[in-house]
Amino acid sequence: MFKDDFLWGAASAAYQVEGAYDEDGKGTGIWDHFTQDVTRCAHGENGNIACDHYHRYKEDVALMKEIGLKSYRFSINWTRVIPEGYGKVNEAGIRFYSDLVDELIGAGIEPMVTLFHWNYPYELYRKGGWKNADSPEWFAQYVKVVVDALSDRVRYWFTFNEPQLFLGGGHKIGFHAPFEENSAKDMMTLYRNVFLAHGKAVSVIRRNAKLSPMIGMAPTGSVCIPTDKITEDEARRRTFDFDSEDYFFSNAWWADPIMLGRFTDCACDVFGDDLISFTKEEWELVSQPLDYYAFNVYQAQTDMVPDRSKYDDYSYIGSPRTTTDWNVTPEVLYYAPKFFYERYKKPIMITENGMANTDWEFEDGKVHDPQRIDFLSRYLKELKRATDDGIPVLGYQYWSIMDNFEWTSGYDKRFGMIYVDYRTGKRTLKDSALWYADVIRSNGSKL
Repeated sequence: MFKDDFLWGAASAAYQVEGAYDEDGKGTGIWDHFTQDVTRCAHGENGNIACDHYHRYKEDVALMKEIGLKSYRFSINWTRVIPEGYGKVNEAGIRFYSDLVDELIGAGIEPMVTLFHWNYPYELYRKGGWKNADSPEWFAQYVKVVVDALSDRVRYWFTFNEPQLFLGGGHKIGFHAPFEENSAKDMMTLYRNVFLAHGKAVSVIRRNAKLSPMIGMAPTGSVCIPTDKITEDEARRRTFDFDSEDYFFSNAWWADPIMLGRFTDCACDVFGDDLISFTKEEWELVSQPLDYYAFNVYQAQTDMVPDRSKYDDYSYIGSPRTTTDWNVTPEVLYYAPKFFYERYKKPIMITENGMANTDWEFEDGKVHDPQRIDFLSRYLKELKRATDDGIPVLGYQYWSIMDNFEWTSGYDKRFGMIYVDYRTGKRTLKDSALWYADVIRSNGSKL
């Protein structure tokens, strides 16, 4: 069963929901900058207004309370706090996040802070961004400002959301901001600096937090599950192995250095002498103990960038898929916690899981989303199976609390439990939100 203090929650990201992209002293991030080019995202859309959460956060928290959330994972927009990314602090930005935290606590909801969810300061990007050797220190100074302001009320911290995507997708393949395709040599510089930035952030939180902190990261990666053709041992191996084509999306590439203090054997085999090198002191910085292993997972998959000419190991003609064309594979919420716990020996936190659905307001004024309810029922039953098998799972954060700007897909993909009419900003609790409220009230016993 789920523990009595299980953190039933939902998540969001600043750029995807806040809007107010140039208000109250906020600076420009790379997503603010590059999405002004109408060719970047579906329909030429951007996050300038998004869900207007910046102005409507009290209404949104009231809806979270109505659902009964125990926790809410949100991210800080770096340039709302420090407009240039480094230097002068924007007090209005700090005040917004402080007020949001107060509103959450007043509603009985545990605030959980992600320090970086992709929207890197544009002024720092112009100085080289993550390629610049000073970038870990820039990040550490920003983290110090946030921790000083919020850690008297915030205990749960996440350094980075999905480095696989903001580096692999943004700097290697180029389908996310800043839409770059870098050389292998430059990528190693980027990776090195992000590893060091993570370590510096952990140090800053440990040294300065007023409440005893719980610290993790929120990576993603390909998780394989057993099938009639894949044994459990093979699924476990493939979850952590990688090659030169897909290493930047892997679990072990990111997690092994941080959780185990070394690169996986795969990395040594793939890169040889080109592999990142750290001094003894840098390894100690990068691999400081975390309090849990958090991760984002939506489906079982063999490759992060699949071959579209054929079915993968978990799909077949007519197989169930979400509107992002992702497989519906509930068992991933059993095997992912199992595999990660076996390898890293830390409690587990699900920081993102959910589905994009075809949602609209029905004639009765409600938003009926039975597919999402069925999806969640199947997935959460598998998570319950993991806890019944003794895997310590601290919480589950549904992605996302509300429909929002889904990066280069614009507003087409609706992941939320709260429906947003983007023309008016009107919010409507979907049927899945009401269903989730029952699950939370029963602590999962109604699954």
